[in-house]
Amino acid sequence: MKTVSEILKSATTRLEVNGIDTPRLDAEILLAHVLQWRRLSLYVNADKTLPLEKSLRFNELITRRLDGVPVAYLTGSKEFMGLNFAVNENVLIPRPDTEILTEGVGKYLRGLGGNVTFADLGTGSGAICVSILKFVKTARAAAVDISAEALAVAQLNAAKFHVDDRLELYCGDLFAPLTGKTFNAIVSNPPYIPTRELDALQAEVRREPRLALDGGDDGLNFYRRIFYHAPKFLTAGGLIAVEIGINQAQAVKSLAEAANFVDIQIFKDLAGIERVVAARI
Repeated sequence: MKTVSEILKSATTRLEVNGIDTPRLDAEILLAHVLQWRRLSLYVNADKTLPLEKSLRFNELITRRLDGVPVAYLTGSKEFMGLNFAVNENVLIPRPDTEILTEGVGKYLRGLGGNVTFADLGTGSGAICVSILKFVKTARAAAVDISAEALAVAQLNAAKFHVDDRLELYCGDLFAPLTGKTFNAIVSNPPYIPTRELDALQAEVRREPRLALDGGDDGLNFYRRIFYHAPKFLTAGGLIAVEIGINQAQAVKSLAEAANFVDIQIFKDLAGIERVVAARI
């Protein structure tokens, strides 16, 4: 029987020699998940011997990680905006970069005061809309996704964080289910990877839903549709904010200008990469 320290060291080596970028972190997260401990407990109990069934389960997860399965899918959860969201292979894994978008829209809605509404297009796990609803108590949201399986995850997260009474979920293609509705803001993290680049993505990224990644030939297909239709779904002075891929800011800004949006701003993420385009109608 191996101790916590021994099994962690062995797993870290396996991950490292097979080219996993964050071997120690991945091993710690997966072992803490199996044991249902906090990661700190792995160090407090480093000399504790693990039961055989726990060791076997952990080794199974390490093997799947070596096969390219993302850690978040293995644990079924991912932290975003300080909240622990449920995720599975039907949704894109929330990323820290998207917190820039989420915080910005939340701040805008809070600044309006009173009851406010927003739409989240391509909601996936619901991480964006649920986070905003969690921190803007006067907001209500409509979230759309073309995948019914993704919406089931969003519904689970909305219920988990007790915002489901302020969220309506719609299965459909972008604005199609929202005909006749208007909102104070529209937010979206749409697919923006050019189709030709999908096969060159990291193995674990290729495990994520293609529907949530493929932005068409130049990666801009969804932005064209969103900015073309958005004006009739926004109240006067309403905000649209979208996440963008690397080197897409100017092209997306041009789409916003063509749709008669004003006050167009580009925001960078913590790495200094242009990550969000926001505009008013």
